[in-house]
Amino acid sequence: MSQDQPSKADNDVWTIGKLINWTHQYLTDSGSTSARLDTEVLLAEVLGCQRIMLYTRFDEDPGDAVRTNFRELVKQRAAGCPVAYLVGHKEFFSLKFQVTTDTLIPRPDTEEAVQVVLDLVKGEQVQPNRIADIGTGSGVLAITLATELPETQFLATDISAAALQVATSNAQAHAVADRVQFRAGDLCEPLQGEMVDLLVSNPPYVSTAELEQSSCEVKDYEPHQALVSGPTGMEIYERLVPEAITCLTPAGWLVLETSPMLADSLKTLLTQHAFKNVTVRQDLAGHPRIVYGQR
Repeated sequence: MSQDQPSKADNDVWTIGKLINWTHQYLTDSGSTSARLDTEVLLAEVLGCQRIMLYTRFDEDPGDAVRTNFRELVKQRAAGCPVAYLVGHKEFFSLKFQVTTDTLIPRPDTEEAVQVVLDLVKGEQVQPNRIADIGTGSGVLAITLATELPETQFLATDISAAALQVATSNAQAHAVADRVQFRAGDLCEPLQGEMVDLLVSNPPYVSTAELEQSSCEVKDYEPHQALVSGPTGMEIYERLVPEAITCLTPAGWLVLETSPMLADSLKTLLTQHAFKNVTVRQDLAGHPRIVYGQR
């Protein structure tokens, strides 16, 4: 840190409550837009407890070892490192997923892709025996859907072998490894001509210009290969959509996450490739986020 936490002598015991209040202000001054949450997540990690339990321990002296470890994490957070990479995990759809700098950090917006798939199944618009997750990263889409659809088999692909190692660990942690098969390779190529009833993907869709304007948390820490599509952001979609057609069973569904700025272009792309019932679903903030259609 650029400044030190006060010593015990400054105000008697440096308790958990005082640590939280001081660090909250410190991270706010360092530019964090989620300083309180960051503080609590990091401190709970060091203490080995759930975040909610901090509120029952405000007057507790955590000890010098905890303070030292916490101080180091806060220092890295103030420098821009995302909290998820510091603690090694992130919650998604109420499940805990391991993440590393080889994988993107799961975003709440991506949960909408899960919900679209579940709505299609609930509405009996698809009865998926097999689902493919293209560009699986840490595995959040395939694994979350596997926990929700216990009768379905999954194929999950990624070009990054390191990401697939993380995804494999996550599948084992959530007891779905027997139904999620991970394959290395580019987009749909690892499917090797096999057919699936639904294909879901959160592919790279950030343009090179957008990356340059991104926060240091994204630009300096998250894997560019999983973020950047090219100059327009549409490059991966332009390859993935026609590939998906060859992998989908008749009347199968393609479900894609995208940027609000690209939703109209992606909808047009699906229509041009003869997808029917093309729909755009908004995220919780009201932005167009998921584009999906039926072969």
